[in-house]
Amino acid sequence: MSLSVEIEKNLGSFHLRAAFEAGDETLALLGASGCGKSMTLKCIAGVERPDRGRIVVDGRTVFDSEQGIDLSPQQRRVGVVFQNYALFPNMTVLQNLRCGARREEDKKKRERAVRQVLERFGLQELTGRYPHQLSGGQQQRVALARVLVSDPQILLLDEPFSALDSHLRFRLEVEMREVIRQFGKTVLLVSHDRDEVFRMARSIAVMDNGRIHRAGPREEVFAQPGTRAGAVLTGCKNISPLERLLDGRVRAVDWGMELEVNDDGRAQYLGIRMHDIRPGGGENSFLCRVVEEIENPFSYTLMLRPLGQEDARPIGWELDKERWRQLRGEQVEISLPRASILLLED
Repeated sequence: MSLSVEIEKNLGSFHLRAAFEAGDETLALLGASGCGKSMTLKCIAGVERPDRGRIVVDGRTVFDSEQGIDLSPQQRRVGVVFQNYALFPNMTVLQNLRCGARREEDKKKRERAVRQVLERFGLQELTGRYPHQLSGGQQQRVALARVLVSDPQILLLDEPFSALDSHLRFRLEVEMREVIRQFGKTVLLVSHDRDEVFRMARSIAVMDNGRIHRAGPREEVFAQPGTRAGAVLTGCKNISPLERLLDGRVRAVDWGMELEVNDDGRAQYLGIRMHDIRPGGGENSFLCRVVEEIENPFSYTLMLRPLGQEDARPIGWELDKERWRQLRGEQVEISLPRASILLLED
């Protein structure tokens, strides 16, 4: 299966321009609330109509503004699990599933498909319950079962874990990965959670302000997010404007640090992830004062300021508790390896 999207939609002060492709894989749209990722999903599903563009699902054009093609959601064979699950509140679990299977005209085949998803998701004892009588995890299973019983060509997941607590989220992530593996077709996951995206998806498209800023394999996107927005969305906490110096080095304006980097001449910002900072001397080493020591459950976050740079914004460094117990002091030497410094465009 495959998905190809190139659409535009003007929403007044917000202009969505989304273009990407996916094969038999899980592709995640990673972005903050309001960036356009859920609107993109709704346009693919046929719930919203783009102003212009083209959407192709497994070689079949489901929307084309120039050719006047705009298939209904039912015709698109796209399965959607919405953030609030969108179960019919006046229907039991069994009725919700039968509604999902209504495309199948043969009654025996329809009932067999419903029985199969009931068994697959362990819902046999819940058939007579209504959505308000189900837990969040049970509602998600029913929503997934209702989508899959319709035999969709692609699966769209809109923030599927956002309404769940952390323990239940972890358990259902495991189940969802197995569902995706068995589905074996194109899956588009929409999320603002970078850890969730990294665990669930093979490929990532970073979206900000209605546009895809960076797309590719997850490891490459996290290693080189490309833009300031991409770095923030992938969890980089240390970001500073840069100033180029005459000797070829750059100055991290916020941190008061002069650094040697692999400058490409296009970047306006520098970034380094807190866990990529190294103790001791080496490339781009600085003696810093410990401004603040923050204890996390399994690590420490240290806020550091280079000596002699009292007006600089502190840079964050995260390291495990045992390592900090060995190094603890009012001052510490750190290095920012050149290979770990992110060069970021605006």
